[in-house]
Amino acid sequence: MATYQKRGQKKSVTKVQEAHPEVESTTAEVFESLDSGASKAEAFVSKYQNLILGAIGGIAVLVLSFLGYQKFVTEPQAQEAISELNQAQYYFDLAVNSADSDSLYLRAINGGEGKYGFLDIIENYAGTPAATLATYSAGMAYLNIKDYENAIAYLDRFDADDVLLSALAKGAIGDAFAQLGQNEEAYEYYQKAAAVSDNSFSTPKYLFKAALTGIELGKNSQALANLKRIKADYSDSNEARLVDVQIGRLENLN
Repeated sequence: MATYQKRGQKKSVTKVQEAHPEVESTTAEVFESLDSGASKAEAFVSKYQNLILGAIGGIAVLVLSFLGYQKFVTEPQAQEAISELNQAQYYFDLAVNSADSDSLYLRAINGGEGKYGFLDIIENYAGTPAATLATYSAGMAYLNIKDYENAIAYLDRFDADDVLLSALAKGAIGDAFAQLGQNEEAYEYYQKAAAVSDNSFSTPKYLFKAALTGIELGKNSQALANLKRIKADYSDSNEARLVDVQIGRLENLN
């Protein structure tokens, strides 16, 4: 039977405390443990605060140094390299349409009138975008003055995300090997150049060169496949107008 409790009558606190003595004991132990842990942490920090602050300061210095180097060294150096590259590239562009092209290509490579050439830029601004482009241009300049060994050396060093320039570099290496009479190597690089990027300019160009070189090497089936691919996939290209004769020749051989 429920017992009615008169309004204002106080509840017994003693019974609750007596009912759960272990709760108070456990809670006290937890707080004592936390106090002890905090004291140990404070003691550790106090003892090693100089080392901790030194480590934090060292990290901050490294971060600021890196950002400062980027801002005050790397970026200005990259801008300076581009300025030097513009002059070297100017000589290269003049050489393309000049009767005295060799001397202009050499000036582009070696510099002139107090300005850096491609080789100077590669050496003095290594790691910059300008140095990467200078490597490509140096290889192409050497190719144009018929220094095929140096052309191969510099073009093979060229490494960039630009897929079209990468294709042209590999194709130019193929041209250099072809001029040296090393048709196996030329064929290999023409195939690589065609595979770098699927576009209507470089792909049919190097598929066609690979086909012609392949015919000389007796790789007729692969040559025929390359020619048919040009006709099927790049019908608007200049090379597509030249493939029918070669396809006819190869099919008549079978």
